[in-house]
Amino acid sequence: MSSLENAIIAHLDAQGEHFELLVDPDLAYMYKTGKKTDLVNVLIVEEVFKDAKKGDRHKNETLQKVFKSTDINEIAKQIFERGEIQLTTDQRRKMLEEKKKQIVALIAREAIDPRTKAPHPPQRIEKALDEAKVHIDAFKDAESQMESVVSALRPLLPLKFEKLRIAVKVPPEYAPKSYGVLKEFNMQKDEWQKDGSLIAVVEISAGMQGTFYDRINKLTSGRVETKVLD
Repeated sequence: MSSLENAIIAHLDAQGEHFELLVDPDLAYMYKTGKKTDLVNVLIVEEVFKDAKKGDRHKNETLQKVFKSTDINEIAKQIFERGEIQLTTDQRRKMLEEKKKQIVALIAREAIDPRTKAPHPPQRIEKALDEAKVHIDAFKDAESQMESVVSALRPLLPLKFEKLRIAVKVPPEYAPKSYGVLKEFNMQKDEWQKDGSLIAVVEISAGMQGTFYDRINKLTSGRVETKVLD
């Protein structure tokens, strides 16, 4: 655990009140980004402050009113979830880079170039993000930022989001182990044939078709039949 001198502040404004916690900078960052799932050693002082620098603490009555609890761990969870932490410059940079990679991966998976019907390479998406000077919020999840990011990218990068339904027939010797993989790709229908073969229909994002074909072909040594349905 860090010393008090190295502590940073996690804070939240709610119901006209200001709440602060003194937290370990590294462990708080890990907890905020989901790399740590518990609050063990995150709090340097197990108190909720109005002003941590002055040592001005909140009364239990206020905590109960705002957080519906006086338990420090429950309150800390809510402050981390709804509030902010004063990350170091390096931590903010790393967090922003991680979020950017998540958004790039989402676009590469979900969208295609309507001109070529193929996914955009991640490097092209990342370059367009930089050129468009897209604002990315390091604290918001990637999915919730997709609409604004895609809107900013469209002038530079043609994007089309669509789903594909693909019929698959797997030979008997590969059918059992293929079943679990097909379920990963949103299997909508499956029929086991008398000879032990498997016929299934999956629905995937258009950008995932390369990944899907690679997985199923490797699994069946290329002995799989597929057809894109209308």
